[in-house]
Amino acid sequence: MPHTHDHTGIEINRRFQLAIAMNVVIVVLEVVYGLLSHSIALIADAGHNLADVLALIFAMGASFLSARPPTARRTYGFRRTTILAALLNAMIMLVMTGAILYGAIDRFRSPVSVDGGTVSLVAGIAILLNAISAFLLHQHSKHDLNVCAPFLHLVGDAASAAGVLIAGIIISYSGMSWVDPLASIIIAMVILFATWRVLRESFNLAADAVPEKIDPSAIESYLKSVDGVRDIHDLHIWGMSTTHVVLTAHLVIPERTVEDSMLFDISRELHDRYGIEHSTLQVERGSIECELESSHVI
Repeated sequence: MPHTHDHTGIEINRRFQLAIAMNVVIVVLEVVYGLLSHSIALIADAGHNLADVLALIFAMGASFLSARPPTARRTYGFRRTTILAALLNAMIMLVMTGAILYGAIDRFRSPVSVDGGTVSLVAGIAILLNAISAFLLHQHSKHDLNVCAPFLHLVGDAASAAGVLIAGIIISYSGMSWVDPLASIIIAMVILFATWRVLRESFNLAADAVPEKIDPSAIESYLKSVDGVRDIHDLHIWGMSTTHVVLTAHLVIPERTVEDSMLFDISRELHDRYGIEHSTLQVERGSIECELESSHVI
């Protein structure tokens, strides 16, 4: 299993590196030609792509750190860095959205002539490179929030670049330069919409909430249904990383001898049915005094 994990980590890091390289190209093109064409929409999209580069770097760094083995001091390793990276990426996008909106409103107050043809050409290149970058991360984004965050950045930027392309075409044929800042505002709304889910999920994971894909009621019902289990308490479920879910629980088993095989079977069922990667189960006989003592400790 560790060998497979290492192979997957190497593969996703290579994909991160390719996506970073392509987005750096986009940033350079959009900044240079945004200034030359006086397009606030291109500059806004360049800012979005710069945030993409940062998001990819943070996600790649977190992916690398999370693969490092545990130590005596960091007994879970660096898995939690993937959560922090996703949260940081979402916060950067919120700041970027505010900057884009500010620039667009300022352009409405002080309009300038925009070269629509240049805007359309550069936006078309940006769409292509962002689409390729998003494709590279798509498969891994389905099960890892750390990858999903930059993936949504890229999808949102492809959509925003499409808006810039349309704005450039409209400006070329109509001369209506106000369409450029309008496109910037639409871009900001697209970014905000794409960011909200990642912000909510990453914050909840950072606050040790039960991951959204996990149903704690179903897990509690399963544990209570195990032969010999009279009751359970102190059930805790949280995300150690964006992909690694941990569970601890106290099982009250008063009338049965508990063998290692029983705990192994429960842990395997929690993994296979509910996606719990690591479970720690404490067995109790049901002493009232001990249960009260345990509740006070927690």
